[in-house]
Amino acid sequence: MIWTIGISLLLIVGYYLGRSYYLKPGLVQGQKAFEFVDKLGDGTSFSLADLKGRYVLLDFWGTWCGPCLQSHPALVELYKQFHGKAFKDGSDFEMVSVAVENNDRSWQRIIQQDQLNWPYHLVALNLFNSPIVKAYGVKQLPTTFLINPQGVIIGVDLPMHQIVKLLHSKLKEPLDGKND
Repeated sequence: MIWTIGISLLLIVGYYLGRSYYLKPGLVQGQKAFEFVDKLGDGTSFSLADLKGRYVLLDFWGTWCGPCLQSHPALVELYKQFHGKAFKDGSDFEMVSVAVENNDRSWQRIIQQDQLNWPYHLVALNLFNSPIVKAYGVKQLPTTFLINPQGVIIGVDLPMHQIVKLLHSKLKEPLDGKND
């Protein structure tokens, strides 16, 4: 009986550890962000390299992903809080959203509906087989990468309060004395 319970517990722990390891994104903190070129929703060309010299939150999401949609109000607030602010190193903040989709119909509607008002929105069709999704090793949504002005990933899937704290610590002047 004890052996059966022990083996069962070992299998359960192994399953969750294996799943956690498998679902980790391919790029990690300290690595150079993969630079890519793609088309924005309006058809204009976009290159991640164009945002060098800025802090960038790269957000992979999907219209079919409940947690992604739930995160939108916090992302909108993050953008309002940090976009256009001066950072100690002279940089500023931008967000790039990559909708991981199987078709090209609903993602722009959600952008409007949820008021995702930053200018950089891309769609990665073919779901997780899209080149940009594969390049970043994204296996679950939402997945975020915080990239510093030198193009190095400084955070992967950080909770929102940690992103705010990290960006706040880089500001030239504090935001109304807030630090969370």
